[in-house]
Amino acid sequence: MPYNTSTTDNEGSTTAVSLDLLTGVLERITFHSEETGYTVGRLAVEGARDLVTLVGNFSNPVVGEQLVLEGKWTAHREFGRQFAVERYSTSKPATAFAIEKYLGCGLIKGIGPVMAKRMVELFGLETLDVIEADPRKLLRVEGIGEKRITMICKAWDEQREIRNVMLFLQEKGVSATYAVKIYKTYGDRAIATVEANPYRLAQDIWGIGFKTADKIAQQLGVAIDSEQRLEAGLLYTLSEATDFGHLYLPEPKLLRSAAEILGVDTEKLVPVMEEMAAAETVKAEEIPEIEMAGRAMRAFYHPALFYTEVGLAAQIRRRLNLPLPKPLSREKLAAWLAKQAAEQNVALSSEQEEAVALALENRFFILTGGPGTGKTLTTNTIAAAFEAQKKRILLVSPTGRAAKRMAEVTGRDAQTVHRLLKFDPATRSFQFNENSPLPCDVLIADEVSMLDAVLANNLLKAVPEQAQIVFVGDSDQLPSVGAGNVLGDLLNSGVVPSIRLTQVFRQAQASLIVTNAHRIRQGQFPTLVPPRERGDSNCLWIEIEDSAEGGTEIVKLVRKSLPALGYRGDAIQVLTPMKRGALGVDFLNELLQEALNPADPSGRRPELLRGSRRFRIGDRVIQLVNDYDKNVFNGDVGSVLDIKLDDQILLVQYPEAVVEYDFADYDQLQLAYALSYHKSQGSEYRAVVLVLHSSQYMMLQRNLLYTGLTRARDLCLMVGDRRAIARAVQNNKTTRRYTRLAERLQEQTDRPGLQRSEKILSSADSN
Repeated sequence: MPYNTSTTDNEGSTTAVSLDLLTGVLERITFHSEETGYTVGRLAVEGARDLVTLVGNFSNPVVGEQLVLEGKWTAHREFGRQFAVERYSTSKPATAFAIEKYLGCGLIKGIGPVMAKRMVELFGLETLDVIEADPRKLLRVEGIGEKRITMICKAWDEQREIRNVMLFLQEKGVSATYAVKIYKTYGDRAIATVEANPYRLAQDIWGIGFKTADKIAQQLGVAIDSEQRLEAGLLYTLSEATDFGHLYLPEPKLLRSAAEILGVDTEKLVPVMEEMAAAETVKAEEIPEIEMAGRAMRAFYHPALFYTEVGLAAQIRRRLNLPLPKPLSREKLAAWLAKQAAEQNVALSSEQEEAVALALENRFFILTGGPGTGKTLTTNTIAAAFEAQKKRILLVSPTGRAAKRMAEVTGRDAQTVHRLLKFDPATRSFQFNENSPLPCDVLIADEVSMLDAVLANNLLKAVPEQAQIVFVGDSDQLPSVGAGNVLGDLLNSGVVPSIRLTQVFRQAQASLIVTNAHRIRQGQFPTLVPPRERGDSNCLWIEIEDSAEGGTEIVKLVRKSLPALGYRGDAIQVLTPMKRGALGVDFLNELLQEALNPADPSGRRPELLRGSRRFRIGDRVIQLVNDYDKNVFNGDVGSVLDIKLDDQILLVQYPEAVVEYDFADYDQLQLAYALSYHKSQGSEYRAVVLVLHSSQYMMLQRNLLYTGLTRARDLCLMVGDRRAIARAVQNNKTTRRYTRLAERLQEQTDRPGLQRSEKILSSADSN
């Protein structure tokens, strides 16, 4: 039934617009974007023979809802007649069919499709009233007991509050995808909290950014130039900078970036920034070596990151200046190394022997080098030398896969940093810290290029001050995903004893993966071998000109070609530089999921569909954020073990344990058939499909290609075009990270107290 409303055209005149009214039950959601709310659905309209296709923006569409839609009928040349929704409202489902759909979609924990059918068969149109007013009657439903009734009642009450949050956000013109998270964070005070300070959402809720919070604030009447908004924008700018690895921003860059985000002049930000600095809401520190307008330029930190960097520098400084009891003499060490070589039939090179000596002689030592240079053998020998001195050793690495690989190659137990330090959810802190140190005399950390400043600081705080520390890593790899550039800063400071292994051993020289890695590091174009000329080569090249065709070729490699060579399952990993696009992580994961783990045609195997994300039992998944309550961390890879629709629980099997996810937390997970190069750091796979295409131009850098290639152990299939490889090899301009760790160490370390050698000094130049 049409009715009239009005709208204003570009000339400013008012025109009457006739909108149609349509009422029905949402039968199916074909597509829903979590970011924009854009939805394609199918509506069952009473009296209509066929389902109606609807398109429009919906905050949180639920199958089975009764919808009252306002919009216009349109004709799509491919999909036919559609109803374009401009506004909508919802009401309780009014038919038994709609009620069953509504309850069976997973909205209420404790009720899935089977239970919903049983309830509606018993109570019919009164089902929702029974849940609301007399839930004890549910005991008459087969399979429902006291425990499940408690679960259903709690979920029903939560949904009522969550729906209030959704409606509140919808009124502000914002998608309510995160309503469940908001409610779980703030409880019954969710709306009051958001109204008091909408910018808290960007700080407290993972996945909600400043733009969403700012949109709500604008709807609540917060002025564009209000102090609350400007302060929130400055804090957001500093927070966003950490996503690019920065610990601070220089004053001019902070002002420019914040002004651009907020849409105001920098002059308006200056007094707010000064007030924040005076109140230490942000930390301002002069950089004496750089002048600006006749004074030293200032670095602006989030306070937590300022104290992290200062604390990390202090930890390292104290250790470097602490005298070490007389170490094993070089003569005795040489004799011990000779005995080891005879027993194991493996002799160290002179630079490897020097590395072992320096590790034993210093409180803090860094071992770096590329593939094939013997870092693993050297690390093993260092560990054995400390063990020969009856010292307690702990081995650690930033990620689960890296720790597992460290354990395999050393034959010793190894843990991730998070699990070694043992996070306590009750106190929201690590159990091992400066007051409760780790039980060790030596800590050896591998893959240190992945170690960000916060994690490094927490780790060093937990290591006894009298203990020795050995950091091992490849300084040519990508820096950490988190803020900071710990390995690079330590090497660039010139004050931490270190050595770079440079000799590539004969057996490693036979590997084209290793040879190409060193060619790339030196800025040389790698040797490309097509599959038909493979021979003994373990690094092959497959030309793909059109990015749209690349996905098909990659699926073929993973599904057929590599299994034919004996590589299956998680022995294969697809790596690509970008998240979006025809060769991006998201799209490749969709293709690979359909090829490797397709839907059950019978529909009996459950799957979780939220927006455009779909998870099935058996899917390989990766954790995207640190969740200390679940004891699972960014970069952990597992597989979906079970999906319990009634209980709204998804179970993931990780190497250490099975982790339970509420459906509201599904966005912590991503399919992991394809990963970004960054997410693959610290991991090693038997076979890697390495995507590198000129359509990914903005991401192509030398250290990115080097990192991706060195993830492959036995076989690497490089897929893309030569222009992309040339661009990556030539582009050695890594984005500078704003950190001051190196400067703090240079300024504050008592240099004469360090034990050094010519090898240490010369190696600093090459890093």
